[in-house]
Amino acid sequence: MQPPTLQIVRPPAAPQPLLRVRDVSLAYRSAARTVRATHEVSFDVHRGDRFVLLGPSGCGKSSLLKAVAGFIAPQSGSIELDGQAVTRPGPDRIVVFQEFDQLPPWKTVLENVMFPLLATGRLARGAARERAQHWIGKVGLGGFEDAHPHTLSGGMKQRVAIARALAMQPEVLLMDEPFAALDALTRRKMQEELGRLWEELRFTLLFVTHSIEEALVVGNRILLLSPHPGRVRAELNSHQFDLHSAGSAGFQEAARRIHGLLFEADGAAPPAAQEQVYRVAI
Repeated sequence: MQPPTLQIVRPPAAPQPLLRVRDVSLAYRSAARTVRATHEVSFDVHRGDRFVLLGPSGCGKSSLLKAVAGFIAPQSGSIELDGQAVTRPGPDRIVVFQEFDQLPPWKTVLENVMFPLLATGRLARGAARERAQHWIGKVGLGGFEDAHPHTLSGGMKQRVAIARALAMQPEVLLMDEPFAALDALTRRKMQEELGRLWEELRFTLLFVTHSIEEALVVGNRILLLSPHPGRVRAELNSHQFDLHSAGSAGFQEAARRIHGLLFEADGAAPPAAQEQVYRVAI
């Protein structure tokens, strides 16, 4: 009788991140001086993540998003998307900005959503029109295809920008404080609609905000950046929160904890030798 065979069962390997940012330092140079925006920031974004960069003004979160988009080059470090180095902008990374004037005013809603599909040669005109109409409907703007941006509210303009971005089916949707200029009620509505779209489509999102509450509502993972220059202070799991839990005791406690992590030691980044990166669930 043969002795039983010993089998070694190994846990499955963790999936490779879609977006890998490693030790990225960003700086802006002028004739007078060089200003460092971030210092050796690292993080991973996996497919389907709603990953939020959170920090005070001047911590370099928008600069990091622009670097991921390929608009600015790191002073040091590397950025890879699906194993390929990011060196320039591309249709696999589409940005929704804060400003309402990101839509060409002479184009209708339909023409604005079709434009990048045609400009990149992604689709022929007929297919581009069909896809644009689909996404306009997804963001709740059916019937406004022929409207021009100046006739739309701020929230409606952002819906057009989101439809235009999602119509391109990017690997990562990049959003740079897209709801910051909206009034409180419209901002909440847009957060709700973004969550609904993600539940349906499970796209990968990199989202920048300076609002702790918005980070908890939008993200399933949050990277906290210290004040200028931005360093990684903590990485948090926040998948348990959404708009429905925003008034709960757990939500408020998480917000207080994040505030403490962001502004400990009066907001000064700790010396490099003492700096700690926390990875915790809240």
